[in-house]
Amino acid sequence: MATKDSISLRRATTVIQSGGVIAYPTETVWGFGCDPDNQRAVEQLLALKQRPVEKGLILVAASAEQFAPYLQGLDDALVSKFAQLTSKPASKPTTWLVPHNGRAKDWIRGDFQSVALRVSTSALVIELCNSLGGPVVSTSANISGEPTCESPAQLQRFLNGDGLDFILPGRLKPNAKPSEIRDLISGKVIRGT
Repeated sequence: MATKDSISLRRATTVIQSGGVIAYPTETVWGFGCDPDNQRAVEQLLALKQRPVEKGLILVAASAEQFAPYLQGLDDALVSKFAQLTSKPASKPTTWLVPHNGRAKDWIRGDFQSVALRVSTSALVIELCNSLGGPVVSTSANISGEPTCESPAQLQRFLNGDGLDFILPGRLKPNAKPSEIRDLISGKVIRGT
């Protein structure tokens, strides 16, 4: 018998595969997500968030293997470094800026020559990415420059006519902060927590 959680996960997967935008709890904050290869879905997400495409977006996945297309053709040492850094749970969620190999769409990279990749430590995000068979867009659930939504009730205002198609139920860790962003080559912190 299907549980409420498994039904919600299947619904979120179907919405994303159909070109929709969802809200879901990440390791740190509520996020908006969609299929990174679907330009219309990404444009819908950017309009919902009122975020310019030039700023780029983060992708999350269940494992480094799901990011293989974004790592293909890069220096072997760099690919090994990414795999090593993401193979064990980090003390804090970390998004890595990886050199662009030609795979990431312009609407994901924005004005950057890198793509932002994070292997998730959230059980729910891992299940979602495994259900999809690959990465999903992850950006904080808010209008750019405004506070992040902290509950499903706050997300309701974005539903339907405002561009959000589904809210995947779940919980955040108390007092969580956005992921740290680091450059994979230099290790430099771009955004701290």
